[in-house]
Amino acid sequence: MFEPMEDLKQLYDAIVDGNAGRAKTLTTGAVAEGMNPQEILNKYMIPAMDEVGRRFEINEYFVPELLIAARAMKGALEILKPLLTATGAKPVGKVAIGTVKGDLHDIGKNLVSAMLEGGGFEIIDLGVDVTPDKFVAAVKDRGADVVALSALLTTTMPSMKTTIEGLKEAGVRDRVKVIIGGAPVTQKYADEIGADGYADNASAAVALTRGLVSK
Repeated sequence: MFEPMEDLKQLYDAIVDGNAGRAKTLTTGAVAEGMNPQEILNKYMIPAMDEVGRRFEINEYFVPELLIAARAMKGALEILKPLLTATGAKPVGKVAIGTVKGDLHDIGKNLVSAMLEGGGFEIIDLGVDVTPDKFVAAVKDRGADVVALSALLTTTMPSMKTTIEGLKEAGVRDRVKVIIGGAPVTQKYADEIGADGYADNASAAVALTRGLVSK
């Protein structure tokens, strides 16, 4: 017998522990019992990822634990997505994310992407080596609220500046918030190129994006 409150507390625990199989089973059970998908997401899944982020901030969790929890979240979310779409539930916001032109690193981007999705955002993952015009298209054609730029090399950081300039030239810079991150990136650099924010890890990126979208 499925006990909604008890089993959903277990769903929270399964995501925090990174138990993907259990997270999927419990989500499927909750849906079969007719639980509201938005409630499952908002009350149990998003708080679970917030807890994962908190543990990361205080060094109880490290990147492997983040990745495992994010994978569990993603699996559970795949079950809810069609139901959320059918009920017309809106995501917190839409984020276009990519590693900038010239840079082929994707681990950091994928982690931020998974954490943002876990935080209730719709993700447009543009991949790696992304040209400014692809970010522009994500804003113009797909309605991205936030553009998240990643760079892992000092030599590709200038592509972040070029991308922001591309958004300005296309006349969409005022429609979107731009956040940047990656090993060599700093708050100082974000200020220099006119980005709206900088995060030094995936957990911080979620908090930053939430703050920018709610303004």
